[in-house]
Amino acid sequence: MITALRTFPFRLGSTFFDFTAKSHLTISNRCPEIVQCYGLTQDPSNGSYMLVMNKTDTDLRKYLQQNHNQLAWKERIQIVADIILALLRVHNENAIHRDLHSGNILFMVFDSRSFISDLGFCGPANKPLKSIYGNLPYIAPEVIIGKEQTFKSDIYSIAMLMWEISSGRPPFINYEHNYDLAMNIVNGIRPKIIPGTPLEYKDLMIQCWDADPSKRPDIITLRSKIREINYFYQSKSNQSEENNHFTVNLLTPIFLITIKVGHCK
Repeated sequence: MITALRTFPFRLGSTFFDFTAKSHLTISNRCPEIVQCYGLTQDPSNGSYMLVMNKTDTDLRKYLQQNHNQLAWKERIQIVADIILALLRVHNENAIHRDLHSGNILFMVFDSRSFISDLGFCGPANKPLKSIYGNLPYIAPEVIIGKEQTFKSDIYSIAMLMWEISSGRPPFINYEHNYDLAMNIVNGIRPKIIPGTPLEYKDLMIQCWDADPSKRPDIITLRSKIREINYFYQSKSNQSEENNHFTVNLLTPIFLITIKVGHCK
């Protein structure tokens, strides 16, 4: 067994320390889609607590950067399906992840499996955080303007992951992660759809990044829809979908699209 260590962002005895420990130790051991954890240890140099976790090969961001041009759509969609199933497990615990991005989706190369990790900001749905945490391109617009994170804000993050899996690069990579980008996201800026993206996948992604949280699918609906898409693509041979292979030059800017939005509710 190969393990890795992950430091907690909260202090021992705090509500979020207790829930994070429970999330990692209980959810992960019940759900194979979450990176498995074995317990806690303490760093003698500074007294901080660390999780002892199962070690994986890489994270999704690095995997996509290294393998994007070789991935067929059936492989991309399987990755998305794995992530959505893992998030379903988290939501079934009445918990919100709050920090989904490709750096904390871990990947095992030998069996092409994806796992959600880093439950550091994961917490009970009825106990919101007092500040905004996360990676700006993946944060839902309603959260940016100060509303509480909800199950639907996790769904928005899934949309950004879907786009990243289709493009091979993180969303808004050519933009400073600053106030201007935050306001652009609130005002409806989204990454441009990559040519060759399957229609059903594109439509589902657009639903998930809708500015109105009530128009995004819940995790059960999302799981059902991605299963249908995944079933179709897994039944196809790689050769039959060869037209879905496409190359994106990572040095070429990907322009943005603007969608009409109302006030976030």
